[in-house]
Amino acid sequence: MENKILHLDLDTFFVSCERRLDTRLQKRPLLVGGTGNRGVVSACSYETRKFGIRSGMAMKLAKQLCPEAVVIKGNAGTYTKFSHEVTEIIREQVPVFEKASVDEFYADLTGMDRFFGCYKFATELRHKIINETGLPISFGMSSNKITSKVATGEAKPNNQMKIDFGLEKEFLAPLSVHKIPSVGKTTFQTLKNMGVFKVKTIQDMPEEMMYSAFGKNGQIIWRRANGLDRPPLIQYHERKSISTERTFWNTTDMVKLKTTLTAMAENLAFALRSGDKLTSSISIKIRYADFNTHTKQMKIPYTSADHILIPKVLELFEQLYQRRLLLRLVGVRMGDLVSGNYQINLFDDTEEMLSLYGAMDHIRKRFGEKKVMRAASMGARSIGRYYNAFNGEPPMVLAHRTQ
Repeated sequence: MENKILHLDLDTFFVSCERRLDTRLQKRPLLVGGTGNRGVVSACSYETRKFGIRSGMAMKLAKQLCPEAVVIKGNAGTYTKFSHEVTEIIREQVPVFEKASVDEFYADLTGMDRFFGCYKFATELRHKIINETGLPISFGMSSNKITSKVATGEAKPNNQMKIDFGLEKEFLAPLSVHKIPSVGKTTFQTLKNMGVFKVKTIQDMPEEMMYSAFGKNGQIIWRRANGLDRPPLIQYHERKSISTERTFWNTTDMVKLKTTLTAMAENLAFALRSGDKLTSSISIKIRYADFNTHTKQMKIPYTSADHILIPKVLELFEQLYQRRLLLRLVGVRMGDLVSGNYQINLFDDTEEMLSLYGAMDHIRKRFGEKKVMRAASMGARSIGRYYNAFNGEPPMVLAHRTQ
């Protein structure tokens, strides 16, 4: 049986949400993101792209390139609400689907041809989403997730494309290599230096050559270029919260407690970003030496940023821990999780902050979570122990100023 994998992507999602809220924004150049001079562009309408504007660009530069653009700060809660509307429609219609991000979905329609027709079903699903939510959405369909995702990109804006089984390689051949998922800026530049511009060139290369140049990632790129990579769908289940706890031998050491809470919040924030999750609820738990347990919760705008979460955790702890009795346990929980990658936090972030998070997360994923830490999450003794443990090569320690 031929696999039929559907990829759905909401077009310029944040922009489309703003236009749904205010129809006067239709067909006008629109930028969503940080409105200050140090802010960055979270999303931009197609009308602005002819000026060279792209997501992640400094807002100051974007406004210089397109002075007539309307700039909106954006609201993460609103976008999450619209994303949930689309998710519920897909959930009602499709037995197995994956929510890859706040605006991107995969669905396995394999076997439906004998009853209905996969392409016809996908077309009707797309029209249902457009009619019920007012949001434009595109899709691509093929035998695997990778080719379907590329097909969606070629179908945009607000359109659809089907790649028949056996024609994946032919479809991919004339495209630029940067359209293959996992080909980032560095890999793209290296391929260009090798004289590789089109996917067809990779298809004609031996797999061993790509492995020699790029290692395991080269093999993945080669398989994707040939339409052979078939990663499985990760069936969508909403995880509602993540948490962590630390038990002590009864203490009132405020330095130790706050250092521990800072480290816990930092690790949970990294876990959120690694899983493309955002939280809007923080709660603190403390247990006294007599085993009496108390909790306190706070609602916040959706985020996964350390510099927002850590001060909130410490603020909650200060509010909750009033008796100054011996503590046996502290815990941090982040709840009301929604899917969404870190772009949804760009409304308040600066370029420097985004670069910092990108660098920190890259180091953690490659070398381990404890290889880069904030100074606030380590006591002086801990830093000394790390120097000894790493034989003079301590983890990178970041001084952190709460703003």
